[in-house]
Amino acid sequence: MTRLSLTIALASLCAGCSKPKPAAPGQSATSEHAVKPRIGFLLPDKYNSPDGMSIGKDGCIYLSMNNVVHQEFPAMILRITPDDKLEEVITLPPHPETKLASPLGNGFGADGNLYVADNQAFCTKEPAKSRVLRVNMKDGKATGCDVVAQGLNMANGLAAWGDSVYVCESTINSDGPMPSGVYRFKLSELDPAKPITVTGLDDPHLAVKLMTQSKEHKVGANGLDFDKDGNMYVCNFGDREVIKVSFDADGKVKTQAVLAKDQGMESCDGLHVDADGNCWVADFLGNAVIKIDKVGKATIVAKNGESDGADGSLHAPSECIPRDGKLYISNINLTYGPHTASKLFTLSVIDLK
Repeated sequence: MTRLSLTIALASLCAGCSKPKPAAPGQSATSEHAVKPRIGFLLPDKYNSPDGMSIGKDGCIYLSMNNVVHQEFPAMILRITPDDKLEEVITLPPHPETKLASPLGNGFGADGNLYVADNQAFCTKEPAKSRVLRVNMKDGKATGCDVVAQGLNMANGLAAWGDSVYVCESTINSDGPMPSGVYRFKLSELDPAKPITVTGLDDPHLAVKLMTQSKEHKVGANGLDFDKDGNMYVCNFGDREVIKVSFDADGKVKTQAVLAKDQGMESCDGLHVDADGNCWVADFLGNAVIKIDKVGKATIVAKNGESDGADGSLHAPSECIPRDGKLYISNINLTYGPHTASKLFTLSVIDLK
């Protein structure tokens, strides 16, 4: 796909000073930015457009390498070892029709396997082509990959909790205020011999429903994670909000409310929750990283203007994840909104300590 056609497709479907002070919900976060990102990885062309990240039991960060800017290179999963070495895990199977894979969110299920959201909206304008992939893992190595769910329009954030895998569907239709949501798939029902085919708003797997009011950015449910108590946090990209969801014993929604909105955020893309219950959010449109505490107060941790990322600056950040005192940030480097894809592909790092 050319850079121009990618832009059109995305537009039709929608990525050391004083400490900054947080703002109250509904107010603007501070404009002071105490942290300057540095380059963590300067990637070769064969590893372009990094996106989703999760941490395995081995301490490695498992990284979705979407490769949407240079689709002549196959999409794959990499991992960043605890000593910051980059390793290949698996090349993902292409979709039989588009001949491409397009991984975004990923996460480990309770079965020890790695689940991946394959967003085919980056590969075709046809709806309902996105998939959920299962990378079968044994002794730290990938032994194969299966398709376990299909029929999504724009598979995006992914996280696992308990006996299930949850996957964001960023758009269900585009007429008026746009619905989106989060599908829940129990591990026990995932059978590669008979992949689940979802059907949208009427599908029983749709556990959480969102509505996006933005007319400019028709991208809804995006980043996704759980805290240690099983509360879900999901980003509504176009409306610049993070939503907190709690569930009852049967897995049904008990409460659903906006935790944080606006406060200097221009979008809410990828999200991860740390051990203290803070949400770390990548603001794709704002070239920023936001920290949201448990009561919804937002702090802009880092923000910069347009850049090619050569000095470590953020360039279309789509996901961020903390590990061992450092925040790793994927710069997906897409041509969309204010961004133009550069010739450099990077992961930025912020030293939180």
